[in-house]
Amino acid sequence: MAEPTGVVFPELEDTGGSGSTGKGVAAGRRSTSALGRAVVGDALAAVDAVGSAAVTRETNWRQGYLGHFRRLVEAGLTTEQAAVDIARAGLSSLHARMRVVTPEGERALGETFSGPTPGPPLDSVVIQGEGPRRDELSLPFRGGRLTGAALLRQLDDWVARGILEPSAADAVRVVVAEPERLRLENRRVVVLGAGAEMGPLRALLSWGADVVAVDLPRPDIWERLLPVARESAGRLTLPVAAGTANESTRTDRAGADLLHSLPLVADWLETQEGGLVLGNYVYADGSTNVRVATAVDALTVELLRRRAGEVSLAFLATPTDVFAVPGDAVAHSGRAYDGAGSLVRLARPAARALSAGRLLRRNYAPGSVPGINDSLVPQQGPNYALAKRLQRWRATAVRRDGVEVSLKIAPPTRTRSVLKNRALAAAYAGAHRFGVEVFEPATSNTLMAALLVHELTSPRPPLRPPWQEEADAAVHGGLWRGPYDPRSALGLAVVLGLGSART
Repeated sequence: MAEPTGVVFPELEDTGGSGSTGKGVAAGRRSTSALGRAVVGDALAAVDAVGSAAVTRETNWRQGYLGHFRRLVEAGLTTEQAAVDIARAGLSSLHARMRVVTPEGERALGETFSGPTPGPPLDSVVIQGEGPRRDELSLPFRGGRLTGAALLRQLDDWVARGILEPSAADAVRVVVAEPERLRLENRRVVVLGAGAEMGPLRALLSWGADVVAVDLPRPDIWERLLPVARESAGRLTLPVAAGTANESTRTDRAGADLLHSLPLVADWLETQEGGLVLGNYVYADGSTNVRVATAVDALTVELLRRRAGEVSLAFLATPTDVFAVPGDAVAHSGRAYDGAGSLVRLARPAARALSAGRLLRRNYAPGSVPGINDSLVPQQGPNYALAKRLQRWRATAVRRDGVEVSLKIAPPTRTRSVLKNRALAAAYAGAHRFGVEVFEPATSNTLMAALLVHELTSPRPPLRPPWQEEADAAVHGGLWRGPYDPRSALGLAVVLGLGSART
């Protein structure tokens, strides 16, 4: 197999053992487990020496990572500064360890933007849409669209059932009442991962926004996106290969590769006029997810340096992670547990006894404030967890530097990447039996775009403890307010959903 190029994992420096490399992994190889273990250990070392030592002793990272990612959150609750220190230490470790391989050789990630550029500068193509502008928030939902009073009723229903936080419904209500916010006047949103199912590109363009799109140089992506732009009321700017700026129909020359062309993308974004909202919606399978997430983070740091005061950040957090949640979510979950039907209440003790206490556990100990919601899904793996956690770390860190940040938790969604995994597809099909609502992509991406619009058009809130910033306006699909610890219901959800899962 050919050696990877672009942003890559570091090579191991020693052989085997249960320390930084992991048992039985030869020196010279690039180990995703060793990188993940080292970064999490370094992050915890900032505030929790015992937790960091436990990471070092972990010999089976692919199965054992769950508890350590939970501990990162728990250790960050001791003080507000502890959470900030964990975030900064984790980011520093990742940047210090990751590497870049180019035709000229291998170098540190931090040297990416100081070496030679990998080709001629990117040109721009601008597409001004000619379609009508959607002048109100219209949410795709179950084959139709919700607007006005119908949308407000749906928000009320979601709040009552614990599908999202009340602050999320409040934010969407503001956008419904003040639809002029949808235009995002005087803001330009850079959508990294423009073709992503969870990204806001389609919604923003339909509202007449100014969007800068970056995605891989693959014709199939741009063949989907360019017609959307032309039929919208918005303005789309995209990178194209040098010398092809006047060939707006050439989808084979559009796009840029973040893994291999970071300096070119940074130079191109630096030339874009006006303040930029740098939105991170990239995703890749397996270990490539960490590589591309790291590439985007390096690009973020560089743009914040080059255009200080002109760049805001936007992220979507996954609900299948560990979060501290407010007391009213804990209380809602307790009521759901205690209010279960008589048959369920009778069946729970037997299920717990037969499973040695693993099934249908309470989501939280009564009275926990904040509660710890652990919705990590083992099937998604440590690489996915690290890629998503580093985005949370970046949001926490740069808020303290005065940077405007929108980080919102998006709901469980039937994306293609989820449905490729048979167990996850089955779990999502059976999740409704345990108080969890799984959204369709069009509903999710439009709802999250509306929350982004609300945040970008509202006064910046004062700094709060990082866990409270993450919990604000969360759309967790019921994972926080449901009766059961998510992993204690996951196996049953898989069994119940196998017959109806879409694969």
